Amino acid sequence: MKQSIINIAREAFHIESDAIHIAESYINNETLSKAVEMLAKTPRIGSSGCGHSGIACQHFSHLMCCIERPSRFISPSEAVHGAMGFLQEGDVMLLASRGGKTTELLPIADICRKKNVQIICVTENVCSPLALNSHLVIPIHVTRETDPFNSQGTTSFTVLAVLFDALQAALIEYTGYDNRQFAIVHPGGAVGERLNKG
Repeated sequence: MKQSIINIAREAFHIESDAIHIAESYINNETLSKAVEMLAKTPRIGSSGCGHSGIACQHFSHLMCCIERPSRFISPSEAVHGAMGFLQEGDVMLLASRGGKTTELLPIADICRKKNVQIICVTENVCSPLALNSHLVIPIHVTRETDPFNSQGTTSFTVLAVLFDALQAALIEYTGYDNRQFAIVHPGGAVGERLNKG
């Protein structure tokens, strides 16, 4: 195999690693604190996004469930066909859109407003329609995607996933969530075996 191909593959590690460090600098402590408080105090958490952002949001909702913060990923297509009934007044919806203009997410924001559901928007465009219709905006920044055309949702997915991991870590500390609690909801697999020893 050509060395240039190997170099491109290895460069992806550097692109994503650098992007994580740069993305962190765009988020201030006040915004992080508000996001953690909103997620800790709400009865239910929804999440939605399209494409790679949607896949990252599925990861986010799973992370929330793992620390017993009831959460559900709501697909944009199902959201406008009744699935938004999952969320009630006082709940939180997290919407992720790099450009903040994702057409499928704008009606979800409208529904949230009508139901008094708080919106956390994760976007690179803090002046976008989605951001302006949200209660809290978490800004992200993506240097470039890893593919040669800078068009695949690679680095942007990684930045979102790390942000969501960070929010879960902070929530564990904020709520005092204990590993013994996690052992109850995660009895399966090698992790469950380790948690439930003795």
